[in-house]
Amino acid sequence: MRRLFPVTDETAAHAAPDAPETFGDRLPGAREDREWTLAELAAAYAYPEPQVTGGRPWLRANMVSTLDGAAQHEGRSQPISSAADMRIFGTLRALADVVVVGAETVRREGYRPARARAEFAELRAAAGQGPAPAIAVVSTSLDLDFSLPLFTSPLVPTLILTGAGAPAQRVAEAERAGARVLVAGDGAGIDPARAVRALADAGHTRLLTEGGPRLLGQLAAADVLDELCLTISPMLTAGDAQRIAGGPSVADPHRFTLACLLEEDGFLFTRYRRA
Repeated sequence: MRRLFPVTDETAAHAAPDAPETFGDRLPGAREDREWTLAELAAAYAYPEPQVTGGRPWLRANMVSTLDGAAQHEGRSQPISSAADMRIFGTLRALADVVVVGAETVRREGYRPARARAEFAELRAAAGQGPAPAIAVVSTSLDLDFSLPLFTSPLVPTLILTGAGAPAQRVAEAERAGARVLVAGDGAGIDPARAVRALADAGHTRLLTEGGPRLLGQLAAADVLDELCLTISPMLTAGDAQRIAGGPSVADPHRFTLACLLEEDGFLFTRYRRA
């Protein structure tokens, strides 16, 4: 893996002075190409300190897209991913208090509870976090299979974000299964800003969403997204697959700035923050 931006003195020092130069190598530090440790990835993707955020929750998204804008292939993101992408995926989960995901993505991707990883145990303990992040499922209807391990055997109880108008019977079934239901809207669905506040009130300030596109579109439209970690996959799929964000367009495009750019095997791992 190579860091293309920002270039630091450390990455420049690792550049091989005797390697043949190509056009791309003229950027200092661009020649460095090795597998990063999980500790290095964790440092590269660390959440901002509370003094930077003013103590408010920080919501980041992690998504993958092909060169032609497809967020999925045949309904799933795995075919357009890579081993390095999955290492970053695992790292982002390990840094988060909670992973927010839409109900449709839970069904399509076969979501399971987040697992504790020994490699991150010390880091999580130092941050005052439990052994694994909670999973928070956003659902209007609560049309979910509560017999799945996501609800029956998580390390920490699974959360469900829904509106006040959610079916009472399904809410009761979710709670009997061990889930914790958080109301974050006056109608059937959620208000994204209220959802963020509800998670913060539950003690979760390092927030990560993995989509899907419908949920990310809601969060983008509500302007509550602080950061986007987007993997650009060097693939073309054509077809009519969804983009990483769907739904109504925003009135004015929201500007983000590039904070970090990594590369491995043609995959680009970008990290953008709210401008």
